[in-house]
Amino acid sequence: MKSFRTAVKLLLGATIGLVVIGVIVRATESGMGCPDWPLCYGQLIPPTTDSGEVIAYKAWLEWIHRTIAAVIGLIALSVAFIALRNLKGRRSLQGASIALLALVLFQAWLGRQTVLESNSGQSVTAHLATAMAFVGLQVWVLARSGYDETLAGIRRASGSVVAPIVAAGAIYALLLFGSNVTGTDTGLLYPDWPLMGGTLFPPITELATPMIVHRYATAIVALILISALWIVRREKGSSQRVRQLLTYAVVVFAVQCLIGAVQIFTKLAPWTQTLHVALATIIWILTVGAASIALLEGRAAGGGTTSDLVDRSKRAPQSRSETISAYIALTKPRIVELLLITTVPAMLLAAHGFPPITLIAATLIGGTLSAASANVFNCIIDADIDAQMARTAARPLVTGRISVGAALLFASMLGVASFIFLALTTTVMAAFISLLAIAFYVLVYTLILKRSTPQNIVIGGAAGALPPVIGWAAVTGDVSLVPILLFGLVFYWTPPHFWALALRIGPDYAAAGVPMLPVTAGPAETARQIWLYTILLVAMSLMLWAVAGMGLVYFAVAFIGGGIFLLRAWRLRSDVLGDGLLRGATRLYRFSISYLTLIFAAIAIDAILPR
Repeated sequence: MKSFRTAVKLLLGATIGLVVIGVIVRATESGMGCPDWPLCYGQLIPPTTDSGEVIAYKAWLEWIHRTIAAVIGLIALSVAFIALRNLKGRRSLQGASIALLALVLFQAWLGRQTVLESNSGQSVTAHLATAMAFVGLQVWVLARSGYDETLAGIRRASGSVVAPIVAAGAIYALLLFGSNVTGTDTGLLYPDWPLMGGTLFPPITELATPMIVHRYATAIVALILISALWIVRREKGSSQRVRQLLTYAVVVFAVQCLIGAVQIFTKLAPWTQTLHVALATIIWILTVGAASIALLEGRAAGGGTTSDLVDRSKRAPQSRSETISAYIALTKPRIVELLLITTVPAMLLAAHGFPPITLIAATLIGGTLSAASANVFNCIIDADIDAQMARTAARPLVTGRISVGAALLFASMLGVASFIFLALTTTVMAAFISLLAIAFYVLVYTLILKRSTPQNIVIGGAAGALPPVIGWAAVTGDVSLVPILLFGLVFYWTPPHFWALALRIGPDYAAAGVPMLPVTAGPAETARQIWLYTILLVAMSLMLWAVAGMGLVYFAVAFIGGGIFLLRAWRLRSDVLGDGLLRGATRLYRFSISYLTLIFAAIAIDAILPR
């Protein structure tokens, strides 16, 4: 094992060196120093003097980059050889070592394509994405080698496990955003920092989008990273090593932001670019290490308390269709459907008609994957309280139909797939907002707010209000006042909708210890808050009509539907004081779903009607 770990550490060190050399090559514009591949001007050794189109130092920089890459290939081959020869019975490490070798070969092919495509933006981003995946897998292998081959399955994955995973995913996305800036050569589009052309909200154009998204994403990812650290430090029993790694990541991230500013003020001096990417790689290593150790510690400890969950080993085997059904149930399909209702009308409004059907389909697929990922993470974190509530006691993680480890993998794969799919098929802005929605719902709502404040659904409702913004961004690539108003419409709809449900199942929340408003403030105060938020909802719907220039169809639905909503919310205040609490709450809950469906249908109709 010692020789294996030494070889992996050597591989990781060489890979970090290769990344740094790669940045130097890019910063000095030496990427095409050798215009052919694998030779350099048809030679094994590059020219030593300038002649014609040959610039010797650029050729040598690119040649050194390729040579180190070849050495890394040999080290990866030796890692796989040692694993297969010496690590009998460690199938996880053997499989990962073979995967490392496969990634090296794929990265070599990408390097060839990058040269042949003259360092196109897409090839540069793909090259970095694969390099960071290669680094991340090495970190996982090092972490995994410190534990026994046979580990217990996770029986309970709380914030100390989920938060580092989400943080690592956010860092990876930020790396890709940064690479997109490099690939499009827009690093100096704005000569100021932290402002962009003297404002925080510059006009979003096709040229400006990479830099704008990168800066917005940096701020959001910083909050995600800090939130993950806070969650892990707050949770009892969390790993000391995970806390340390996330703390280091936050500190290095702060330094990284300063280096980003220095890049602008030095007009992308090569040393700042090199340091910027090197620090980014270190942050990635720290967060992947934190996520890996958190997951492995959870498995090594058996996941902690298991009294509230069913042991899967005691269940009868289930068929493939039953397993698929259980995975689908984890995604909460009804909630996903409700979110998608708000996406397509926003797209029609943004396009002032029908956008390409392929774009609509891609946005719906990506949005479904994003919402499903967030919902699965929510089921994982809330498995303990779901077991105590009659409404959720049959969920797959509670009954043991799906293991927590499998659910974690499923949620992570859905999140990664949604981000990549939206970025490739729609716009980078839409992909960024989908990432924000997942992180907000998992970290802010589920892990921070849900069990600590009765205002959980008010603030947490922001995640569910983002689908129309994603739809708008998928069409236009930007976010303006109209999608913000659409966001506000769903945001103010959420409290009346959810609190009406909470009035119906208040005893469930009380038994689980969740401080929903009906539990902490009682039915009367909840009904009053529903009434107040309904007023805000109707006002927002009419504001959208005025600002977005909607037509008569939307105005009629907003006016009449809003009036009915107000009337039902007002009646609920008297229902809760009498014996009609359950009946009134049920009516309002069902009507709220119809209201949201109708008002977004009206948006869609008005968007396609001729003006």
